[in-house]
Amino acid sequence: MRPIRALMIAAGILLLAASASAEPIVAPGYELETFNMPGAAFAGLSRDGEDLLFSDLASGRLYRRGADGKLVPFGPVFPHGPDVMGDPTGPYHVVRAGDAYIVAQGWKPVDADDNAFDHALIAVGTDGRARIISNDFWNPFDLIVSGGTYYVIDSARNSVERVQADGRRNTLLTFGRLTEAAAALRSLSPTEFAEGGTYDVDAVPTGIALRDQRLYVSLFGGFPFLAGGGKIVSLPEADDAPKPQPEVEGLNAPVGIAFDSDGDVLVLEHGTFDQKQGFQKGSGRLLKINKTTGDRKIILDGLTRPVSVLVWDERRIVVSELGGNLYFLTYEAAR
Repeated sequence: MRPIRALMIAAGILLLAASASAEPIVAPGYELETFNMPGAAFAGLSRDGEDLLFSDLASGRLYRRGADGKLVPFGPVFPHGPDVMGDPTGPYHVVRAGDAYIVAQGWKPVDADDNAFDHALIAVGTDGRARIISNDFWNPFDLIVSGGTYYVIDSARNSVERVQADGRRNTLLTFGRLTEAAAALRSLSPTEFAEGGTYDVDAVPTGIALRDQRLYVSLFGGFPFLAGGGKIVSLPEADDAPKPQPEVEGLNAPVGIAFDSDGDVLVLEHGTFDQKQGFQKGSGRLLKINKTTGDRKIILDGLTRPVSVLVWDERRIVVSELGGNLYFLTYEAAR
């Protein structure tokens, strides 16, 4: 997909098609419920009152799921299909903002004609009509809304974009390249990477969250997606020339970030990468990181290409997967 590949566009790596996997492993004290839609490729998650909003890259549709568990599509069918690398592209994320739904739409499918919706931020009214806010992006992967302002992650530009409702856009921050020790890469190519050297990769921002007037961004890290090469950084929301502050390091391709009701950070790791197999099946996981001590706890393990994490309330968390899975995680000890 171009959220997980084109968010890593500079890497140019082929991701294998996601498929339903065995039930993930849940931490003690939690209960897991799984919903699967065969053939779907679920992406971004958000909440609209008591409804869960999410997108399906396989069909180009937006969905809402009510308390009765029924799925209802809404809005237009967005451009979708395989991109030039064979990965699904389409509407990556949808968020309710006032009387509209704001959609981050990815790159155009390889066999499709150019479309005004390609790589765009789009508003869909409650009547289903869509208008383009801006299509001046490369790969808008995630977004949040704060006070009528949209903060958009452009993964291909390695940037955080601040966008107004009328389409005015300014780049809040462009991330520099991340430096990796060449020693960690010698297993890939001993002759190319010398001892004691370094190797730079694109930062590849992915998820974004807002807490206490600070924007938190997950940096996936570019090819070859070294284990432990990802990180979380934060920056002040109001600053026009912010400097990123490191928050969490040593992550395996973090793709989503959220905060629970206690202020602990939840990080969704896409997984570990193998040169022959791509991102390894079952290597994705959801981490809970204590806000005070920094201690990490795996609360959901064994995921295959997870994409988005949403804190529903003080007890419930939702995770999406490219294999058409929605995971509903409930903290039973909170009862």
